[in-house]
This record gives sequence, C-alpha cells and structure tokens, in this order.
Amino acid sequence: MAGTAPAGPGGDPGTSALAGALRLAMGRIVRRLRQAHAVGDLTLSGASVLARLSRGGPDSPGALAELERVRPQAMAGTLAGLEQRGLVSRAPDPADRRRAVIAITEEGRAVLERRRSESADRLAHALAGFTPQEREALTGVLPLLDRLAEQL
Repeated sequence: MAGTAPAGPGGDPGTSALAGALRLAMGRIVRRLRQAHAVGDLTLSGASVLARLSRGGPDSPGALAELERVRPQAMAGTLAGLEQRGLVSRAPDPADRRRAVIAITEEGRAVLERRRSESADRLAHALAGFTPQEREALTGVLPLLDRLAEQL
C-alpha cells in the first residue's frame, strides 16, 4: 500500500517509523551538544572511554574495545590520542607485565567534568523553556531510553 512505512522486525510498520524518528531526534541532540564543545575537543569515542575509565577504573585496551564495541585497532587510535593529550596513562599490568592497563589521569578527569558540565548546562538551558508537564514527560521516558541503549 502506498504511503505506509515498511514493516519492522516485529512486522509492525509503526515500529520502523518510531525507530526512524528516534534516530533523527537523538542524532540532532548529539550533534547540537557536540557543536557546543570547543574545536579540538574530545571525540565522542574519547569522551566515552574517559567516562568508562572514570566509572570503572583502569582497564586493558582489549577490554575497553570490547566494552565500547569497537575493533581493537580503532581503540588503539582513540587511546593514542587521549594519551598524547595526557588524558590517560598506560602502565604494565601488575598481574601480567606483557599487557598494558589504561587509567584516566587527573587532567582527563578535569576535561571530562568540564565537558559534562557544559553539556548539562546547555541541556538545562534548553529544558528551562519547557513546561513542567513537558519536563515530567521527558523524565518518564528516561528509563525507556536507558533500556533501549542497553539493547542496542
């Protein structure tokens, strides 16, 4: 039938339409937040690695690649850039001196906190223009977005 969305994996055309709308909306949010950061600032992958190291502590490059769902070669490039800027440090693994362990540095923590603060301030400024009911509706959607992120 002309004008209908193709059926999604569950056979429901509404699922495909929702997936497309979510992808577009979330992409716009991410792009706008990225545009707010200074030129030469962290890449998304760099920020994600710093956040993971900040939360979980030191880890091996291989484990970080697996957790970030990227190839080891891509992680090596991300880590090289972070290390060059002094945002992470590399040391031999005490349990296996052949392996390296990556840790976030104090400078890395400071950069990550500044980035988080800038993003939170920008979001808060945008949300200030929403009604209390709209902010409540967005709050109600957050658990669903977290669940969606876990399933991707």
